[in-house]
Amino acid sequence: MAAGLDPGSDSDSKDPYTLLGVSPDAGFDDVQKARDRVVASCGDDAVARARVEAAYDAVLMERLRDRQSGRLSSAAASASQMERQQVSSGATSSGNGPAALLTRLRSMSLPAPSLNGSGFVPDLQLVQGQGLIVRSIAGALALLLLLLAPQTVDLLLALSTIGVFISQVKRGRRPLGSLGWTLLLLIVGLTLGAVLSAFTLQTGLPLGVEQWQALPTLLLLLAGALLLA
Repeated sequence: MAAGLDPGSDSDSKDPYTLLGVSPDAGFDDVQKARDRVVASCGDDAVARARVEAAYDAVLMERLRDRQSGRLSSAAASASQMERQQVSSGATSSGNGPAALLTRLRSMSLPAPSLNGSGFVPDLQLVQGQGLIVRSIAGALALLLLLLAPQTVDLLLALSTIGVFISQVKRGRRPLGSLGWTLLLLIVGLTLGAVLSAFTLQTGLPLGVEQWQALPTLLLLLAGALLLA
């Protein structure tokens, strides 16, 4: 390892290894010792100390990029392992300084996303309390309007679809999954309604074609609002 340099001797130097006086394949201990030695030589010169800290951070960032791209040498890989061990034991020489924060950030990893079926398949659980009363009353009013006011069919289907979506979101499902299941209920209901309306045309049962088409959809949407969670 080269001897440490005076950080004020070349203010235009851009190479952090030169400023710290270490080679690019130096181990983590050597880099830390060089940093501590050069910082100590700065005395009360705040500008020089800041330049040394910036060089130390630049070395750590370069090690991170090399590790991500798979270009680590054996010495650098060993240094990275030592960095992780020091972070886990809390034995960083700079305490709560910028270098310690950078090292901790580098050691963090994001949790792997869960791909199990629970995120896609809803639970069938009857809503409890006031929610059950509100949904039941709203469903009963929708069915009553369907029978008495056929001109409100489109409005009832739109409001019911929105209500099922909001119901699932409030019960803890993600918006994308809630939207998917709401549209599935709507499509299945409209398909059953088309079959039912074709049957009623042959049998001459009361109610109009649009009412028979909307009836299965409203029932399925009501069941979704009451059960899907």
